[in-house]
Formats: sequence, structure tokens, C-alpha cells
Amino acid sequence: MPTLPKYVLITPARNEAQYIELTIQSVVAQTARPVKWVIVSDGSTDGTDEIVGSYAADHSWMELVRMPERRERNFAGKVHAFNAGRARVADLGFEVIGNLDADVTFEAEHFQFLVAKFAENSQLGVVGAPFREGTHQYDYRFTNIENVWGGCQLFRRKCFEDIGGYAPVKGGCIDHIAVVSARMKGWKTRTFTEKICLHHREMGTAQQGALAAKFKTGAKDYSVGNHPVWQLFRMFYQMTQPPFVMGGLALGSGYAWSMVRRLKRPVSHDLVAFTRREQMQRLSRFLAGKTPTRLAPRNGAGDA
Repeated sequence: MPTLPKYVLITPARNEAQYIELTIQSVVAQTARPVKWVIVSDGSTDGTDEIVGSYAADHSWMELVRMPERRERNFAGKVHAFNAGRARVADLGFEVIGNLDADVTFEAEHFQFLVAKFAENSQLGVVGAPFREGTHQYDYRFTNIENVWGGCQLFRRKCFEDIGGYAPVKGGCIDHIAVVSARMKGWKTRTFTEKICLHHREMGTAQQGALAAKFKTGAKDYSVGNHPVWQLFRMFYQMTQPPFVMGGLALGSGYAWSMVRRLKRPVSHDLVAFTRREQMQRLSRFLAGKTPTRLAPRNGAGDA
């Protein structure tokens, strides 16, 4: 059996007192613990620091890093918090680095299973597991197994360095950009369905909130370079899912609104071209009846 690679975890946390103790308990219970787990409190004011500090006092491999409160709220701030944690582990000996959200739980063997995949396949750059919210979970028989949910992403250290880490994009999609960048660099990315993460943060269910979220997702789809033809298929697919018809129209409107305004994309032309090439190849296989695919938004990043 291959030697289990050493790994570190970094958790950016901003006012996560409601769920972070559940996440901490899951990591503490792991059969293969990280060399170091840095939880970066990104200006939390709700008691997050106190919860983390109480556990860090009993576990030497846990560390709390406090960052000053910031007024501006965007996804770039999460990347800056992650980088602050990354700086704390830079001199440690590890082969795998993971981003773990502060509202996720999993089984005791979760990280032992996932980290072992890197030892089994030297081409793997990013791995993860599906997530479930309440009773909702994506069926990976009908979606892209190469996409890795951002709430718990594990990177081979060399891969993470190759892509330059997470891109500080204010509008989001940082996890999606990282995974696509890894494939563009020649690394394999994979979701392993044998394990699962539970995502505890409650999502908005009101009709107005759902439509606004679809519109925002459509705008994100444009920002990461989704092909217009791919987006058209996604829009029609979304019309068959709650909120019926209107959800698809909201998704398409978000994309069209961004396209008409010719908003500047936060990713390179090369990444856009790579994304579109992948999408059209998958769509061609789907239309030929060779590979099932799914056009539902995942991770808020416009993945299928």
C-alpha cells in the first residue's frame, strides 16, 4: 500500500460560529489528521475566534490566525485569508494542501481516503467528494466527474504551485478557475463519489432569492468563459428544474446581460478557450449519445 502523503488544511472563516464547531469535530475525528490546520478568522465578530481558540489550545496541529475586520466583502477577501494561512505552512513538509470551508462535515475516513488517491495516481492534481445540502445531492452519473466542489478541495502541492494558487477574483468562481487551470496545466482532476461532504449552511429558498441566484450564476458563467451554445443548453435544462421555466430564463438573462455589456472577464483568453473546448467536446459526446452530461449549475461556478 502506498505511503499516505502528508497534508495541510486551510480554512478561511468569516463569522462562522454557527457551524464551525461541527467542522472542527469532523477534522479532529479523522483517522489521518493534517500536519497542520490553519483556520484564518477573516475579521470575525460572532464568536468564531473563541470557538476555534478553545480547540486549538488542546490540539497543537491547529492554529488560529486572526485578520483585521474589513468592510469590503467579496471573494478576493477569501483568497487573501487563504494566502495568510498558506504562509503559515510554507516551511512545513507536506505534499497536499486543502481548502476546507467552515460549514462542512464528513466521515472519519474522509481525508485518509482522498489523500491516498494522490499516492495511487501521480497525475492527479485536484481531488474532492460530492456535497449534500439537506436531501439534495448531485448525481455524478449525469454530471462532470472532473469538477471538484470548492467547499473541500485538495490539491497536490506541485499542482497548486503550477496554477499560482487561487486567483483573487472579487466576483467568485475561484474554486472553478483553480480546477480548470489545473486541467489546462495537464493535471487530472476528480471527484470521488465513494465519500460525501455535508454542507450545512442554509441556502435561500424564496422564489425571489432563487431567481436572483440564477441570474448571478449566469453572470458568473459568462465571467469564466462559458461557450454561448453550452449556455443555451444549460438555460433550457434549467427550465425543467425548480423554479421551473423562470430559473432557466434568469440564468440565461444573467449571461446575456454580461455579454451585452461586454464585461471584462477575470480570466485569461487561454483559460476561456480551454473551457469552451472542453464544453463543446462534452456537448458533442452528449449529443452523440456516448456520454451522459448534466447542465445544472454547480459550486456557483457555472460548471455542468
